[in-house]
Amino acid sequence: RRNLDRLEHLKQQGVNVYSQNSAAVQKAEIIILTVKPYTVGAVLNSLQEVIDANRHIIISAATSVSLADLSEAADVACPVFRVMPNTAANVNESVTCISHRHASDEQVKLVEELFSCLGTTINIDEDHMEAATVLGACGIAYVMRFIRAMIQGGIQIGFDTKTASDIVYQTVLGAAELLIKRGEHPEHEIDKVTTPKGCTIEGLNEMEHNGFSSSLIKGIVASYKKIER
Repeated sequence: RRNLDRLEHLKQQGVNVYSQNSAAVQKAEIIILTVKPYTVGAVLNSLQEVIDANRHIIISAATSVSLADLSEAADVACPVFRVMPNTAANVNESVTCISHRHASDEQVKLVEELFSCLGTTINIDEDHMEAATVLGACGIAYVMRFIRAMIQGGIQIGFDTKTASDIVYQTVLGAAELLIKRGEHPEHEIDKVTTPKGCTIEGLNEMEHNGFSSSLIKGIVASYKKIER
């Protein structure tokens, strides 16, 4: 049962809220599906009578639901998109991967502009959407675990939790900005801080001896195999 009280804050911001999906679709031009993958078919089936191929664009953020599945469930040849943002959308820093079918250049640009409000967008082939889900969406958790471990290490070598966190957060942000703004390969920036017999190379080698890079790669591949099933 839909609880419209939870959407009251949206109404106060001028958003039209409906208790029925069909009523909302009739008033809209863009249909964004952010439901569980197993419910996508049923939702679109129930909207077949109100979806207009000449007016509507369907966008799905459901994992593993293909563009062909979306078209079949809607039973109409309207433009369909798959998108995969990540939770950094909450601070407008998401990377959203996009693939599409039956869409014009203008419609593709419209969807890119829409999701650019949440961060950056990258157009990819649909065949890579599962890989994008792992690298971009699951990847948030991988990075968070790395950050957590760095903070724990910082505490062990003498910092309080807040100070360790502040140093690590800015270090991770700075590292990402270096790569984005300079367009360099990570190894190029690593080489700048690994002096002969220094503490950086000592730490890096210890991590690699314990499988740091290989563990991360294996984790990414394991997630990909799981999502492919």
